[in-house]
Amino acid sequence: MINITFPDGNVKTFDAPVDGMMVAKSISDGFARNCVAMAVDDRVVDLSMNIEKDAHVRFLTVKDKEALEIMRHSAAHVMAHAICRLYPGAKLTIGPVVEEGFYYDIDMEPVSEADFEKIEAEMKSIIDAKIPVVRKEVSKAKALDFYKNEPYKLEMISDLPDGTISFYTQGEFTDLCRGPHVPHTGFVRAIKLMKVSGAYWRADPANPQLQRIYGTAYFDKKELAAYLNLLEEARKRDHRKIGAALDLFSFHDEAPGMAFFHAGGMEIWNALLQYWREEHRRAGYVETKTPVILNRSLWERSGHWENYRENMYTVVIDETESAIKPMNCPGGMLLFKMKRHSYKDLPLRAGEIGLVHRHELSGVLSGLFRVRAFHQDDAHIFMTPDQIESEILGVLNLVKRMYGTFGLGFHLELSTRPKKSIGTDEQWERATGGLKAALDAYGTDYKINEGDGAFYGPKIDIHIKDAIGRTWQCGTIQLDMSLPERFDLFYVGADNEKHRPVMIHRVIYGSIERFLGILIEHFAGKFPLWLAPVQVVVLPINDELAPFAKELHLRLEESGLRSSVDTRSESLNKKVREAQLSQIPLIITAGEKERQNATLSVRTLDGKVRYGIPMETFMEKVGVHIRERRIEPLEF
Repeated sequence: MINITFPDGNVKTFDAPVDGMMVAKSISDGFARNCVAMAVDDRVVDLSMNIEKDAHVRFLTVKDKEALEIMRHSAAHVMAHAICRLYPGAKLTIGPVVEEGFYYDIDMEPVSEADFEKIEAEMKSIIDAKIPVVRKEVSKAKALDFYKNEPYKLEMISDLPDGTISFYTQGEFTDLCRGPHVPHTGFVRAIKLMKVSGAYWRADPANPQLQRIYGTAYFDKKELAAYLNLLEEARKRDHRKIGAALDLFSFHDEAPGMAFFHAGGMEIWNALLQYWREEHRRAGYVETKTPVILNRSLWERSGHWENYRENMYTVVIDETESAIKPMNCPGGMLLFKMKRHSYKDLPLRAGEIGLVHRHELSGVLSGLFRVRAFHQDDAHIFMTPDQIESEILGVLNLVKRMYGTFGLGFHLELSTRPKKSIGTDEQWERATGGLKAALDAYGTDYKINEGDGAFYGPKIDIHIKDAIGRTWQCGTIQLDMSLPERFDLFYVGADNEKHRPVMIHRVIYGSIERFLGILIEHFAGKFPLWLAPVQVVVLPINDELAPFAKELHLRLEESGLRSSVDTRSESLNKKVREAQLSQIPLIITAGEKERQNATLSVRTLDGKVRYGIPMETFMEKVGVHIRERRIEPLEF
């Protein structure tokens, strides 16, 4: 007798060992048709696996995220199967699942996106055949013999420990794989090949270059269509294209991975920093600034030299090895040590807009999203242990207020101790417990990422959601009990004894460059009035009214608005069109009637024109809209 316990507590009893598909069918045939795999005592396995003793079983259906990952892994096998049919000389390496789909690295003749149609057609024939996917386990010796003519698989198997090796077979195609996989190829219902690139075997340039073919797959064709529509919308919002069109920033070969900000980009930059400073002053922060270059002894003391050296740029000054800072924290430690602190001084909240440099490989640089030089809106909070929860809650509330100003929602993830770390087990337990307590008190669901913390402490990562539903990790809150010890920081407690402070590292924008790139795509270049590089443009309807237009422009500038005037001898329609393409929120047309009546005609980006607006009314409405940093379009 075998008892199968389901997540809802119900139990089914079977007279003999059964496989997962049999158990699923005992519930209903319809249910079984949507089952992809199962978790037996929390271990995810194929539905074909026999259950030979009492177990807790949870089925993964097409509605589960885990099932989607399994299906995408199977889709990689389907793609490899199709390629082996079409290109008989192809040699397979690995084909993992990635965030938005899968890829397979294959040693084969060069292919391009022009070849995708025939590969997809072959994949669909394999899918339509609903070929059973069968797992087989063999000895390492048999696996080596099976792959004796496949050099990459042979190398992979040779690296595995002795024991059984699992294969998966679908029709004439067999692949080395741990699994699990879908029951048959028909579960791969909606596929799309996305791109092809080069990749070296095991990321070593000394090895052969492979064809890396990317694809994605969904259980439902509507979901695939929605994803492709999202990609198309993202392409339209590409911050690199919009940044060039709006003349905001550029990159140059003379400084790879380091952005040059133009006048318009700096207007947005300064508006972001002004807002940051206002909110932080209100939240009880002071602002500091530390040097860009600090010597090696400091980085050794902080642990960065040992744990982060490969990402740092170094320089020798006065025969002393130094590094351009990759982060601001060690400088903040030195500032705290400058004077004696009492428990009455804590918490001490110090923010810094610090320029940092980190070496990124040239292949991963991507506009403002991945750069080598960027500014972090860092802050370090020094506190007593009993202030941990309240200070983290304070940061979370600040995060909510600031992201809300941009119309950005967010979710939270807690990352715990990684393998490479500093500090004692006790310190990590206290730090992780402090973060959990604060998150529980905050009252929002959060995800736990085991082993994904910073090397000096656990962290809360804050993932924002933009206007088209994409998520971006920007803010982070890291609790650190190690650096205060390494730098021998202390405060004098109520008992007149020295005590070690606890420290929070946190950013909200994160990389300001990256956050700006996200905002460009979030707003698709149509910035709210308070952020727009040029908030108002004045257009005279003819050359005779140019002096009047200049007077209006000066008045707007004097009132603090970012204004421009276009007095070129071009048609009004052309100038309006160019202003709209430049995403200027407010377009004032200066005509004879406006001059005589001391009123304004205002066009907004939605194409609507409001006539006869008194200047005082205009200034009052615009002033309130900007002061309150509203993101909706201004209405008159």
